[in-house]
Amino acid sequence: MDDRPLSLQEMLRRALTSQVELGMGEVILPPRSASTIETELDQHMVAATESQRIVPVADIFGEERPLGPQEPQFASLDRHFDSVQNCQECPLGATRNKFVYGAGNPNADLLFIGEAPGADEDRIGEPFVGRAGQLLDKILAAIKLSREEVYIANILKCRPPGNRDPQPAEMEKCFPLLREQVALIAPKLICALGRIAAQALLKTTTPLGKLRGRWHEYEGVPMLVTYHPAALLRFQAYKKDTWADMQMLRAKYDELVG
Repeated sequence: MDDRPLSLQEMLRRALTSQVELGMGEVILPPRSASTIETELDQHMVAATESQRIVPVADIFGEERPLGPQEPQFASLDRHFDSVQNCQECPLGATRNKFVYGAGNPNADLLFIGEAPGADEDRIGEPFVGRAGQLLDKILAAIKLSREEVYIANILKCRPPGNRDPQPAEMEKCFPLLREQVALIAPKLICALGRIAAQALLKTTTPLGKLRGRWHEYEGVPMLVTYHPAALLRFQAYKKDTWADMQMLRAKYDELVG
């Protein structure tokens, strides 16, 4: 996602959202008058709740969404990319600079799925190339993997303006593209990076803090959930849990891939 400095309002919204996800009952705010704090807290708790509400994916896709593995509809990722790179299925097609399809090994055993492109990704046309992407590269190196060995994609292929969360209609239009990517790559493992990716893939509203630390399945593929690298840049405390997740991921990778 976008690595530009965030406004105080956006920083507060994200902090509150994060604390809600982790089940924390207290919120720490800088000193202000009691009335100002009360007003801001009301406003931003609503924003945090709305951010949670954006991703009840069961409501977005309903029960009609297939649960079994999808058979590839295209001969290769390149053919699929050629077919969808000019997508205008949602308004983001008119505001993007570049369509960010995905990058990495087309036959990867491990697939990482994030949320959406940020400013750097929109400019270059590849996922995870900003500060968050640089941190992801370090995380991969720490578990003795490289970007060339894995595949990296996002729920959305176009950048949401202002670095906002993906909207339900946008995810609904874009999700079939990701499903085709998964079908074509046929990974043995998936790692969901962040709340939005995890909830979208698992069709759940369960907070990220309760999803991580255990294995799930996406269409028959073992899937692990961890924090988005952008969150690690803002909340250093998440790094310990992320490292634990990565050790789980590496152990399962060694078990399945060797």
